[in-house]
Amino acid sequence: MTTADGELERREAVFHRWAPYFMLGLGTLLASATAGRIMPHTGERIAAAVLVAAALVLQLWWTRSGRYHRGPNTISATYFVARWAIASTLTILNGFFAFYVVAGYYDTNELIPGRRRKRLALFACSVPVAIAQAGGLPFGNVSGWLVFAGLLIANNALVIVLKHFADQQEARSLSRAATIAELEQAHKENAALQAQLLVQAREAGIADERRRLAAEIHDTIAQGLTGIIAQLQVVSNTSDPATIQDHVSRASDLARHSLGEARRSVQNLAPAGLSYDGLPEALRKTVEQWSERTGVPAEFTLTGTAQHLHGEFSATILRITQEALANVSKHAAATRVGVTLSFMDSEVTVDIRDDGKGFDPLTLPARSGTGGFGLEGMRARAERIAGSLTVEAEPGFGTAVSARVPLVLHA
Repeated sequence: MTTADGELERREAVFHRWAPYFMLGLGTLLASATAGRIMPHTGERIAAAVLVAAALVLQLWWTRSGRYHRGPNTISATYFVARWAIASTLTILNGFFAFYVVAGYYDTNELIPGRRRKRLALFACSVPVAIAQAGGLPFGNVSGWLVFAGLLIANNALVIVLKHFADQQEARSLSRAATIAELEQAHKENAALQAQLLVQAREAGIADERRRLAAEIHDTIAQGLTGIIAQLQVVSNTSDPATIQDHVSRASDLARHSLGEARRSVQNLAPAGLSYDGLPEALRKTVEQWSERTGVPAEFTLTGTAQHLHGEFSATILRITQEALANVSKHAAATRVGVTLSFMDSEVTVDIRDDGKGFDPLTLPARSGTGGFGLEGMRARAERIAGSLTVEAEPGFGTAVSARVPLVLHA
C-alpha cells in the first residue's frame, strides 16, 4: 500500500467516525430553529430531545466499542438498525432530522453484511428521507402519497446509480491494487534473480581465476621448479667444476624467473592500490603514477557520488584501468589520456580515452607474454561480475575503452 492510499483510508475512517455526529448536530440545530412551526406541541419537543440524547449515547457507544466489533457483522448491523429507527422517528417529528438518516448512505457497506441486506438498508434509509422531502406525515390526501412514492423511487434510482459508480470505482481500485502488488512481487523476484545472477557470476569469476592461476602455475612456476630439479640432478651426478657452475647458474636463473612469475600472479590476484585507498583514490594514484612513469599527460575525473563498492568490483575496475593504461603506453603513442570514473544509480563505469594512433577493433591484439590480458582479458574480467566492456577505436583517431559493472556496495 502506498502512502497516498494509506492517507486516503485514514481520511475515510475519520469521515465515517464523525459524519453521524455532524449530521445529528445539523438536524438538531435546524429542528430547534423550526420547532415552533413544525413541533408546536410540548410532547413532540420532549420526545425529540429524548431521542436526540439516545442517538448521542448510541453514537458515543459505537465510537468507543465499534473498533472492537468492526463489521459487517451482527453487532454493527444492530447498531445500524437502532440508529435508523431513532433517526426515522426523529424525521417523522421534524423533517430536518433526515440529515441524520443520510449517514446510513455512507456506512452501509461497513455495517451491513450481505449484498441483499445492504440494498434493503439503503432502501430503508430512503423512506424517511422521502417522507421529509414530501413534507412529513401525515400526507392528508392521495396526491401527497403520490409525491412520496415518486420521491421514494427517485431517491432509490439515484442511490442505485451512485452505488453502481461506487462499485465500479472500488473494482478499479482493487484491480490497481492487485496490479501494484503483482508489480512489487515481480520487482522482488527480479531483485532476487539479479542477486542470484551476481552470486553465480562471482562464483564463475572465482572458478575462472582459479583455472587461470592453475594454468599459470603449471606453465611457469611448476615448469621452472621442474627445470631447477633437473639442473640440480645434473650437479649431483658430476664432479666437473665447470659443469657444476653452469648448471647452478641455470638453476639460479630459473629460480629468479619463477619468483617473478609467482609475484606477478599474486599481484594480479589482489590489487595493492585498494589495500589502503578506496576505488576513486586508487584510480587517481594509478593515473598519476602512470603519467609520471610514461611522461604522457593524464587526467582523472570523478562524476557522481562515490560509494564503497564491493571489493571484487573495485578490483575489477582497477585492473581494467591498469591494463588499458598499459596498452596505451605500449601501443597508442598518445599525447594525452583521460580516465573518468562515474557512479550512477545502478552501475559504475570507467572510461579510458587517448588521442593516440588507434587501431581496428576487429583485429584485437593477442594476449602478451608479460602478464597482460589484452582487450579480451579486460572484457572477460568485466563479464565475470555481470558487467560489459566496449571499445571504440579508429586508426589515427585514438581509442576509448569503457567498462560497466553493476553498483554492488560493500556489505
